[in-house]
Amino acid sequence: MKHVLVPLAEGFEEMEGIIVVDVLRRAGFDVVTASLNDGPVKAARQTVHIADMTLDQAIQKGLSFDLIVLPGGGKGAENLAADARIASLLKEMKKEQKWIAAICAAPNVLLKHGILGDQDRFTLFPGTMPGRHPGYAPDERVVVSGRVVTSKGPGTAFEFALSLVELLGGAPLRDKVAGPLFVK
Repeated sequence: MKHVLVPLAEGFEEMEGIIVVDVLRRAGFDVVTASLNDGPVKAARQTVHIADMTLDQAIQKGLSFDLIVLPGGGKGAENLAADARIASLLKEMKKEQKWIAAICAAPNVLLKHGILGDQDRFTLFPGTMPGRHPGYAPDERVVVSGRVVTSKGPGTAFEFALSLVELLGGAPLRDKVAGPLFVK
């Protein structure tokens, strides 16, 4: 079974967090949502969410993950980028050559912490990138570059999640999950 971590930071974009968790769980993956702090997490549209555990609890339990997925949302991405535990987890995942994924503004977290380098291609929500980057692919909805997957925003959440299912479980599993969702 594949194990996935989805950290939920205050201000995360609901569609990018919840759709990803839903689709990956439909694929049969063990998905852990972890809040950066104790208590409920208020998302970008002011909906309130209860994570499975805190990030500290996930770290203390020594859980191992095949994939970490960072939901976007401007404030959510800022909070993820500012968290030293997230930076450490990302660097460890990269070192172990495990999958890292980010959507919307969250690829900026990967840029900040050196997960994406000059040779890497990626996409993100238009207008959120602080400057120029040779690997930025503004017209692509989902980009896989090495062991990093990035996507543009809320409207690409299903596409993004299904690409993660395919990477971890193969094309037949992706098709099996996509069918009842009526998405391609």
